Amino acid sequence: MDPCPFVRICIANLAVKFPSLSKTQPLMDSCYCKIKLNKGYPPQFATIPLILQENDPIESKIYSCFTFKKSELDKFVEKVYSKGQNCNLKIEIFSGGKGCNKGGKLLGSVLVGLDLKGYVESGGNSRVVMQNGWVLVGKNGKLKKVESLGPKLHLNVKVESDPRFVFQFDGEPECSPQVFQLNGNVKQPVFTCEFSFRNTGERNLRSRSSLSEPGTSTGCLGSFKTDKEQPMRKERKGWSITVHDLSGSPVAAASMVTPFVPSQNTDRVSKSNPGAWLILRPGQGTWRPWGRLEAWRQGSSSSESLAYRFELIPDGSIDSVTLVNSSISVKNGGKINIDITSGASPLTSPNRSFDLSSGSGSGSGSDLGSAVGSGSWTHLLYRGFVMSSTVEGDGKCSKPEVEVGVQHVTCTEDAAVFVALAAAMDLSMDASRSFSKNIRKELRQPIYE
Repeated sequence: MDPCPFVRICIANLAVKFPSLSKTQPLMDSCYCKIKLNKGYPPQFATIPLILQENDPIESKIYSCFTFKKSELDKFVEKVYSKGQNCNLKIEIFSGGKGCNKGGKLLGSVLVGLDLKGYVESGGNSRVVMQNGWVLVGKNGKLKKVESLGPKLHLNVKVESDPRFVFQFDGEPECSPQVFQLNGNVKQPVFTCEFSFRNTGERNLRSRSSLSEPGTSTGCLGSFKTDKEQPMRKERKGWSITVHDLSGSPVAAASMVTPFVPSQNTDRVSKSNPGAWLILRPGQGTWRPWGRLEAWRQGSSSSESLAYRFELIPDGSIDSVTLVNSSISVKNGGKINIDITSGASPLTSPNRSFDLSSGSGSGSGSDLGSAVGSGSWTHLLYRGFVMSSTVEGDGKCSKPEVEVGVQHVTCTEDAAVFVALAAAMDLSMDASRSFSKNIRKELRQPIYE
């Protein structure tokens, strides 16, 4: 099945410099900017480095992205042009303040026109540079000759195709749902998930454990409001979810290896003692660790968030690579998003069995997943979008939707680990819930524990 067409507008290679003879040059090492797309899209913020010497290099880095499904971009362009308007990016430059979106003096702005209509009409399957180089920062946002006095902004704005595989859970992860691949109106089953509790003696799962993991699969009938809590337990442990392909073979798993427990004298899981999951993939008849997810709660009760950190565990290496360290609103939910503009990226599986893009089998040593070797750091050099997954707020029904960049999916196992990661992230919202509150009965540890 083909991936879904996505398009993203990337704002990259940002830098600011001031006239060399200016007596008003601020004493700082960076500015920040507010980047706005046409009305209706929330602004994004980024810190911009200063160029202090004429020959200082400009870092090749993406600072901001606006992402659309291809169908969404088509509707956006049609709506804008039907009103006689143009598609524009407005970048406002600020000095001083306490960082992005925290005060500071407005230096001026730059307005970049985007020929998205031409891009759409050309098919939208390419990369087009809309602006590149130095422009003068003006008070009205219009581009001026860079020879003029005043601060100048270096930027690269490009529109590029960014195809992704999209997967959706058919139910909450603890309900052992099916997982479908989506493409437009086409919905195709690709995985099944099995939620279970590991026995006490198994909860410290090791990287060489057997692919078969005994446990008690659960149904999905409970709710937060009607179920009565079992006798209060000060830990949530032993949760596990195994992802199977349509033949029934396990292709990925997420296993809770550090229980979620409240901090001393509280009912809350805190940063000092987070719960943790291992994301596992099969290899030579055993489970091998692929990544580690930690999660905890932070903030006040009115603005509480689920904080998380995900680390990649390269096969054969003792070092881990942090891919994302962020948080999601407990009330409103959000997305776990891994978008690497420079640095690490997940490894492909060394044991490919099925090519999602063509449906052909593989498994030979010459394929992409094993050509260089699963422990090679060359697999970590890809720049760009990796994955995202939706997470609903506390107590809300959640059916995660997972997007994965095609660069990271060469086989079923590669896609499955992202599905397992999405399940673990969703379950962490429940696992980190205050121990003074109920959790649904499907998630409560069996009595034999």
